[in-house]
This record gives sequence, structure tokens and C-alpha cells, in this order.
Amino acid sequence: MQTLHYRTTDYFPESWWRRKKGILGEIFRRAEPFRLQVIYTQIDRDQQQRPRFRDFRFQTGPGVYSYPASTVKLPAAILALEKLRDLGIAGLDMHTPMYINPLAGINTGVHQDASAASGLASISHYIKKIFLISDNDAYNRLYEFIGQEAFNRRLWENGYTDVQIRHRLGLPLHEEDNRHTNAMYFKQHDRILYEQPAAYSELDFTSRRDLAGKAWRTHKGRLEESPMDFSIRNRLPLMHLHEMMRSIFFPAAVTNQQRYRLTEGDYSFLYRCMSQYPTASEDPVYDHQQYHQAYCKFLLYGGSQQAVIPPDIRIFNKPGWAYGFLTDTAYIADFGNNIEFLLSATVHVNHDGILGEDQQAFEEIGKPFLKALGELIYTIELERPKPIIPDLSRFQP
Repeated sequence: MQTLHYRTTDYFPESWWRRKKGILGEIFRRAEPFRLQVIYTQIDRDQQQRPRFRDFRFQTGPGVYSYPASTVKLPAAILALEKLRDLGIAGLDMHTPMYINPLAGINTGVHQDASAASGLASISHYIKKIFLISDNDAYNRLYEFIGQEAFNRRLWENGYTDVQIRHRLGLPLHEEDNRHTNAMYFKQHDRILYEQPAAYSELDFTSRRDLAGKAWRTHKGRLEESPMDFSIRNRLPLMHLHEMMRSIFFPAAVTNQQRYRLTEGDYSFLYRCMSQYPTASEDPVYDHQQYHQAYCKFLLYGGSQQAVIPPDIRIFNKPGWAYGFLTDTAYIADFGNNIEFLLSATVHVNHDGILGEDQQAFEEIGKPFLKALGELIYTIELERPKPIIPDLSRFQP
């Protein structure tokens, strides 16, 4: 999927990492066991501020599976906003209170949300929670609003034919359960604006065989001594994730097929949510000790509790972490130094091959690697000449 706005290269220069010490060089040199994939996009502007892209890719072939974890929440947020736009119902928008009926044996209902200042759930509030702290229930409610079949068909229409969004997150449900989605309605004051019945997806997914690890822990803590089978779990290749980021930050620079049906207001809302810190949020409000400034900022800051992100730097991103897979995709802008770039990476870290026992490896290997990778690319950008200074006002708070 290319336009006149960008060209690609499969060559991620070895000189960028070969002599690097520490975790960065180690993982690049042992890329295969770490299932490392990286995509870095340089952005140059012409006299009319139109972007020209140059992509650098590392190990992004189609054969390596990476569990996307919470990165699937990015397309969920996009498609939920797009569905509201497509419905075209007067008075119905992202802020309209929504009420979700329970689905017996599968998921609870929602008639209030204590984390919202209004006490009520809405699409906008769920999207905020998705990007602020990567809330699983918020994603599940958007999954139910979009519907499994519509979710996948729309992404396939965009050209992301290898994507399979098959399940909710954080719930131990069977494959069949995730085909069912709850009934819901949207109501403003005492007037119901939209009702959506419970639905069942009859979508046929292409069969696949994706394995990882040598053993894994079930949600009940039982050890299964065989590789974990991801064949009926979500699939979102890093290349597709990176293209989604390009599409929402540069909608005029991608093909009509890749462009989403969103308004400028929708884009502005996404940009604000993707770049806001939990410590800056007033609705919802979070414990700053647990959900600190860099809680979801892995590239460049490693999710460190001690990180202090300068006001000139704004990171628009969506990370995901589970079963040893750690992924982050970001558009990073530095308004003080007139820098902008896209960077996506995924790495599989695990001390003993037992999936589900990964938190220590995330903290000791995965997050430090993504921090170092972000620093590497940021330094390259600082040193790279830019004939035209980019106008980044679209992305400023």
C-alpha cells in the first residue's frame, strides 16, 4: 500500500545498532529469538508542508507472529468513532451516554461508570481510558459496539487483510463466546437515540498456526507444558499497525482505501487522548503513583516511574504487553527541535519460555530496550538535516 507520498526500504542500517552496547545491541544481534521487528519512518516536508515518507524496516516479514495484546485497542478507538459517524443520527455523538445489557455467561452489563465525572459510560470516555491506562474493559465495550464481523471487515477493506480481531481482552472466554456481542442503547436525557441488538458473528477466519514459548500458564495458574497456541487469538501485524498510525496522523497522504471516515474533531480527540498522561487527566482521575506520567510511554521513556517528559515532546502512541510480547507504536513530535517521526517495534522477552510469567522480563529487558530504541531514533532525528521546517501546529495541545 503505497502512495506518491512515501517510498519504502527493507534496509534498517546495521551501522545504527551494530556497535551499540547494552540491551539495544544485544537484542538487535539476537533478533530472531527475540522475534524483534522494527519500523521507523522519516518524515520530510515539501514547500507546501506535504509529507514525504521513507520507511526503514527490520525483520518485518510475514512469517513471524507477534501477539498484539493491547495494540488492538487503537483500531477499536478509530472504528468506534467511524461507526458513530456512519450512523449519522442527530444528537448521537461520542459523548452520548451508553447503556450495555448483560450477556449471560459472557460479559456483564454497564449502566453507570464510576470513573466518569458524569457517572455514565460513553464512547469518548472508553477511548480516553484505552489510551490513558490501556483499560481492557473499555476496549471490550468498543469491541461489542463495533461487532466482531464489522471490526474485521472494515480493516480488511482498509487493505489490512492479515488482521484477525477475534476476542475481548482480559476475560477467559471461549472462541464462540467472543462471536457474541451485547445489546446496547444510547440515551440522552429520556430519549433513546440508537438501539443495537445483541449480535452473533458468522465470520469465517482464515486458518493459521501461530505458536510461541515452550509452556504457558492458564488464567487459573495451571502450567501447560506445551507451546502456547495463538491461532485463534488476535493477530495484528506490526506493518499494519504502523500503517494505521500513518493513516490517522497523515490522512491526506494515504490512499482513499486506507483513510478513515473521521472529522477533524475526531482526529483532534484521538490526538489528545493518545498523547495525554494519566497525571494530566481530570476525567477520569487516576492514582499518580500507580499511573504515572510515562505509564504507557515505552519508546523513549521505557514506562519509567521516574521519567520526566519535557513539555516540548509529545508522544502519540498505543502500547501492548502480554505473554512476553511487548509492542509500542508511536508518532513522536518535538516542537522545540522541529522533529517528527513514526516508530513501531515489537519484541518477545521471556526468561524461561513459560508464557504468563513475563512481568520481570518486561521490566528488565523489554521496556529498557524500547527506551533505548526510542533514544537511538530520536538522536538520529536530531542530527538529520531537514531542508524544510515542519509545521507541527496540528499536533500541539
